Amino acid sequence: MDRSDLPEPAAVAAAAARLAGVAHRTPVLTSRTADAATGARLFFKCENLQRGGAFKFRGAYNAISALPEDRRRAGVVAYSSGNHAQAIAYAAKLLGVPATIVMPQDAPAAKLAATRGYGGEVVLYDRYADDRAAIGRRLATERGLSLIPPYDHPDVIAGQGTAARELFEDVGPLDVLVACLGGGGLTSGCVLAAEAAAPGCAVWGVEPEAGDDGRRSLAEGRIVHIDVPKTIAAGAQTQHLGELTFAILRRGAAGIATASDAALVDAMRFFAERMKLVVEPPGALAAAAVFSGALPVRGRRVGVILSGGNVDVARYAALLGGT
Repeated sequence: MDRSDLPEPAAVAAAAARLAGVAHRTPVLTSRTADAATGARLFFKCENLQRGGAFKFRGAYNAISALPEDRRRAGVVAYSSGNHAQAIAYAAKLLGVPATIVMPQDAPAAKLAATRGYGGEVVLYDRYADDRAAIGRRLATERGLSLIPPYDHPDVIAGQGTAARELFEDVGPLDVLVACLGGGGLTSGCVLAAEAAAPGCAVWGVEPEAGDDGRRSLAEGRIVHIDVPKTIAAGAQTQHLGELTFAILRRGAAGIATASDAALVDAMRFFAERMKLVVEPPGALAAAAVFSGALPVRGRRVGVILSGGNVDVARYAALLGGT
């Protein structure tokens, strides 16, 4: 069904203009070892080196900066398990906007500290018992704030798409583009960027094996809701796609693959040992699917978005150490 509120490829170009000189143009790295293991030519877009440590800064800054001045002054509210929280708090600080962030009680300590450090007011909730979206809507109503959800928002989606836009500009045509998938904001943005810059590129999302609601949603032609999945990829513990992201993915994504927690750890270890990169579990989803063979790419030019690097140091050491 057509929707009039869906962002179009031109929105990614507008977001790129807003983000110019603000967001980092993150590097694109390659690895002969990874190429040899997969039989593909891989290009890693390092959004783990983005401001705030993840791609989420792009959508957060674009969404806040697109607000009318009076709504910016009133402030914004968001809900997030970590990276969107940090991104909203950081972007709001840069723009002089008050920010309230709804975060789960069990969010990584480093992400809670960073969100507060950027000046965000943190409101805690129980991810297994409470409805974070309902809390966000209530705070928006009570305080007169603009709600900026983590993925189902046209300006957030367009902002995330700028990562893929830069990748296409830097490396040229790609056969396949792979991104992590939680609520679908990044992968949807990648679809929009590919429609403009590389119509022949197949865009794939990758979600945790334990939480394959996106894959099931596309297969069934409806948004499938699941319980909170048990996975180390905390940033991808979403329970369903958004209305906007589902519509975009259904229209333009090649498909959705999954990666196990074990494959995530293997990918994280590869990046640490061979490429000297710190990548958090959900940030390794796209690479894990490629490395494990869940997404065959032999003989193709493949873009892989490393979406974030915000991981608690003790947790990171424990995962890579196998404890």
